[in-house]
Amino acid sequence: MKKDFMFTSESVTPGHPDKLCDRISDAIVDRLLQQDPYARVITECAVSTGIVFLAARFEPNANVDFTNIARKVIAEVGYDRPDFNSKTCSILTSLEELPPDKIHNFDEKKLSDAQIEEIPVKNQVTVFGFACNQTPALIPLPIWFAHKLARQLDIARRDKILPYLAPDGKTQVGVEYKNRQPTRIHSMTIIASQNNEKQPNLDQLRHDIQEAVIQPALNDEAIHPDENTRIFVNPDGLVIGGGPSLHSGLTGRKNAIDTYGEYSKHSGAALSGKDPIRIDRIGAYAARYAAKNVVAANLADECEVQLSYTIGLSRPVSVEVETFGTGKVDEQEIIARLKDNFDFRLAGIIRHFNLRFLPSLTKGGFYQKLAAYGHVGRMDLELPWEKTDKAEVLKG
Repeated sequence: MKKDFMFTSESVTPGHPDKLCDRISDAIVDRLLQQDPYARVITECAVSTGIVFLAARFEPNANVDFTNIARKVIAEVGYDRPDFNSKTCSILTSLEELPPDKIHNFDEKKLSDAQIEEIPVKNQVTVFGFACNQTPALIPLPIWFAHKLARQLDIARRDKILPYLAPDGKTQVGVEYKNRQPTRIHSMTIIASQNNEKQPNLDQLRHDIQEAVIQPALNDEAIHPDENTRIFVNPDGLVIGGGPSLHSGLTGRKNAIDTYGEYSKHSGAALSGKDPIRIDRIGAYAARYAAKNVVAANLADECEVQLSYTIGLSRPVSVEVETFGTGKVDEQEIIARLKDNFDFRLAGIIRHFNLRFLPSLTKGGFYQKLAAYGHVGRMDLELPWEKTDKAEVLKG
């Protein structure tokens, strides 16, 4: 196992076409669950020049205007150019009613343990959760830095610090490791789009990004760019407009950005656009919860939890742990403690995290807030799977 290496992760702003699709999909999930916490919905979205395509399967027990939700999200993200904006873009929908599902029409708050055991998953998936001690949020430093830069890039646009910026942006950060601990920033890349092709010019843009994005984003970090850090701002030149008119978008195409920046494994299944009955979404949250508590309990400096589910069963068919040589106790012992203290069953996860009711309890919706800057490692949101309330019991 390598101890000295460099690792690079990327992030994007909410205006990136893939993230725009994720947010539209999760805004629809929020709306259905606000009307009926037990609603079922699977939504996917695609965008391109002047067009949005929505494909949704849902139970017809709620009154939801899919088109209006999409237009509202597009406006909130900031697209107002003639080639793509909330008022004139065409929206095509393919809506299909799901048949009633008696098995998953349950009130998890009233279930006994035996009843929870009888509720199976309907998806076959292997999900991963990861945590490490590199950042306060217990996620890897490269994706932490990439998210901070992407967030600051969007703040510079929204707060009109750099009023010429367009919503679409990308960031990338490479970090050097010694003995599996981050030591310096090797390189950074920021791709910013702008509305006016004449102003600013490339030199001015690069100066502005350094002053208004890079410096404030990393000012409070222990590791800063040094004289040898390679910093690239729009290395291929100016990007005019950006967004769906430049490159298409699709729900679920940024799984690495949603999780651990490829530093750890992640499932191939999309996280956005699915109600809490989908184990391929909430199982990833449960795995993260377990991994984070292992690291918080100081059982390991790095921990990856793997949960494998098969159709028709309530529990994962396997629970595996990898600590990458950093474990303070045996991995099999960690697995045993996880099985004793965590409920990885579908209905148990829904109940423990209150997943069906969070959209109604959270101002502005809940799931759509996960569509940018990650579904894990968030310190700006109170996510139930980010708590470390199981650390003490895991210590044994």
